[in-house]
Amino acid sequence: MQYYAMKTNDIRTNLATEQYLMNSDKITLPFMLFYIENPCIIVGRNQNTMEEINDEYCRNHNITVTRRLSGGGAMYQDLGNLCFSFIVPANDQRFGDFKDLVKPIVDALHEMGATQAEVTGRNDIVIEGKKFSGNAMYTRNGRTFSHGTLMFDVNTDAVADALKVPKDKIESKGIKSVRARVTNIKKYLKPEYQNLNTFEFRDELIKKIWNVDTIEEAQKFEYHLTKSDEEEIKKIQDKTYNNWDWVYGQSPKFTVQKRKHFTGGTIDARFDVEDGHVKNVKIYGDFFGIKNVEDVEKALIGKEYNADVLKETLENINLNNYFHGIPAEDIINLIALQH
Repeated sequence: MQYYAMKTNDIRTNLATEQYLMNSDKITLPFMLFYIENPCIIVGRNQNTMEEINDEYCRNHNITVTRRLSGGGAMYQDLGNLCFSFIVPANDQRFGDFKDLVKPIVDALHEMGATQAEVTGRNDIVIEGKKFSGNAMYTRNGRTFSHGTLMFDVNTDAVADALKVPKDKIESKGIKSVRARVTNIKKYLKPEYQNLNTFEFRDELIKKIWNVDTIEEAQKFEYHLTKSDEEEIKKIQDKTYNNWDWVYGQSPKFTVQKRKHFTGGTIDARFDVEDGHVKNVKIYGDFFGIKNVEDVEKALIGKEYNADVLKETLENINLNNYFHGIPAEDIINLIALQH
């Protein structure tokens, strides 16, 4: 079995790489990939991105947000998380059967001391009832691709904050994530593995799966990208994973209500969002203004439902003409940002 250990920590590059390799005739199946990411959130193909993330927290903490090709729920990853993927012939894999596919990972974890780790439910690996791995699967062109996470030493506080949906009332038909109790696997391993970093943990797993004593021995099974491979991967990354329309515009139609009482009156803004853009907006409230608030509504219609775009639009309007006595900054924070 061949494998490839990603050389970057950018989720967008790594997702493009796995997509490219899945469709490449240069690799021999079965094939594995390993990658470690800078802080990021990956939402499932059928999810409403804005419904899954704390957008303001993600922007303030430089957390990359992107969408993957497979279904399932949103996942937070950072440098304490190890991702693994399998590419196998579709005829050899029953769709949705994760237990057999992830067996090499579970066996390696058992060998490293986490003997209670087990596959349970639809697609999770748990220990003592706590989840440390989620998996997703999709099939294309006769190949099945399954990718999973391994929480080794993840910042669990960031998991909660980045995936904490703000209080805005959002309603959509997107597939929502089910939050579960999570844990890191590191503390369940034998003492000799307790001081590893995530990259060293990856190498230990590789050694166990390929049954070798050193990572140098395992590297004879590693695939090496060519210049041509890298050029094609860059095209996929730009077209898909760097693309706002793919990450946000693919979200199902949804509605948002943002309401707050200020000294100068109450503002109740309601949005219809489709294909990632504001289709309709209505602003209600008992505020006063010398101009008709319909001007503000019309300015917002057609804009990307994106905090930076909405903020820029509102900054170009003299909001005091429409919401007398309410500071413009407070109005922008309510309508453009998430809370």
